[in-house]
Amino acid sequence: MSNILEVKNLNVSYGGIKAVKDISFAVPKGQVVTLIGANGAGKSSTLRSIVGLVRPENGSIQFKDQELAGLPTDQIVSKGITLVPEGRRVFPDLTVLENLKIGAYMRKDSLDEDLNWVHDLFPRLQERSWQLAGTLSGGEQQMLAIGRALMSRPELIMMDEPSLGLAPIIVQGVFDIIKEINKQGVTILLVEQNANMALRAADLGYVMETGRITLSGTGKELAENDEVKAAYLGKAKE
Repeated sequence: MSNILEVKNLNVSYGGIKAVKDISFAVPKGQVVTLIGANGAGKSSTLRSIVGLVRPENGSIQFKDQELAGLPTDQIVSKGITLVPEGRRVFPDLTVLENLKIGAYMRKDSLDEDLNWVHDLFPRLQERSWQLAGTLSGGEQQMLAIGRALMSRPELIMMDEPSLGLAPIIVQGVFDIIKEINKQGVTILLVEQNANMALRAADLGYVMETGRITLSGTGKELAENDEVKAAYLGKAKE
């Protein structure tokens, strides 16, 4: 299976503090890949550097064999990558429909087919098309953030903490949608503190600690790893 994304020897710093330290990993096309780890491990910085919101110190980020490091975010998005940011970041004073259309701001073709796709995934967004995004519940705002990202027709969608602050029953719904999006051909790179849910959804996983990747394996392998169980799944080593 070919890799849609390959990150090699990536370093990211903020004012002299190294957030990401020489990491390398790959995302196979068509799979769900997760980065798990504690707060401050460098997971979000990794996603932000891939999509061009943070300029890496050095290293290579290749998407479909094209180098992304140093490119502006709009060019990276136009190549087929989108990011669902932590905290959802919807535009509260715009309607649901206006938020969705912003996700397609670089497109010149008809949006009807993709709006129908998003509405099929999230019927509630269609029901609330003319409602202001700021009046939606947290779960509905997360649906909107994912739907907005899908409107650019990405081949790779990156999600940063999609379950953050949501009730458990809503979290399950978000992960069901993640699996459905993947089933429809979109590759997913997921950063998630809910390691249990993330590893259950993932084909492949990487554990990040203090800016470094310390473990990798299939989702199942990591979920059964004693170190991972003790650190992230709330299960003590026997």
